[in-house]
Amino acid sequence: MSSIKGQVVNKIQGFYYVKLANNEIKECHLKGILKRNENRNNCVVGDNVEVIDNTISHIFERKNLLKRPLVANIDYLAIQFSAKDPIIDYERLNLLLLSAFYHKITPIVIINKIDLIDSQEISEIKKNLSFLEKIGIRYFLVSEAKNIGLETLKEFLKEKITAFGGPSGVGKSSIINTLQNQKKLETGETSKRLKRGKHTTKDTNLLEMKEGGYIIDTPGFSSVELPEIANEKQLIDLFPELISTKICKFSNCSHINEPNCVIKNMVETGEIDSIRYEFYKKVYQKLKNERWNKYE
Repeated sequence: MSSIKGQVVNKIQGFYYVKLANNEIKECHLKGILKRNENRNNCVVGDNVEVIDNTISHIFERKNLLKRPLVANIDYLAIQFSAKDPIIDYERLNLLLLSAFYHKITPIVIINKIDLIDSQEISEIKKNLSFLEKIGIRYFLVSEAKNIGLETLKEFLKEKITAFGGPSGVGKSSIINTLQNQKKLETGETSKRLKRGKHTTKDTNLLEMKEGGYIIDTPGFSSVELPEIANEKQLIDLFPELISTKICKFSNCSHINEPNCVIKNMVETGEIDSIRYEFYKKVYQKLKNERWNKYE
């Protein structure tokens, strides 16, 4: 029997549902040799696999892996906030950007509910998000309620796998429902009415977009906890703007207190956003005090 390639789009009680090149969904089980001590990471939704008959015989190397929920090979993490009700929490935005880079996922930022604010408030949001352009991150100002900006977003996400994260109340489920028609997620209003809220069970499966590609809701990714950053160098690598072609006086410069620091000079001249730099210093100090000192 010849092998065929596909991608795992759903997993239910030990069965894997693999989408093949011809769009057929094939129910498969995992080859015994690939099962390692009942490890949940053996084969996950998003994995690119090789199938022989109804058996997954090989799992190709992953480019990334999220553990909450378990999903692999994500192209974009869409970090969503709302312009109003609730307003944007910029520190949480920076935390989620940090987590995206940590998991090797390209972040994008979506600001929903722009129909609730005026042009001056929109200009203020654009100013506050201007640092994103400097580090190569796209952002989208949209209104799901008024269908503003959604076509541009759909075109950008076409043929990609996109995970959605962000705080509650920003309209993630509504936008996900607009982008796909495979499964309707409960919106905040529906959830409140049914009194199900945070205890609602969510499946880990890829939802097919109308224009091609997949999206997945990732409530676990909205945590405000810092990822497991091992050391100073790893932290610096998670801030694209801190990776400069110029060289500081000291090769191991932390960009905090050292003299002749290129990064601090770039902050002073406005090349690096000062709020991002202050966020970096805050994270650095927190990790140094609470984690890194334990291993020194």
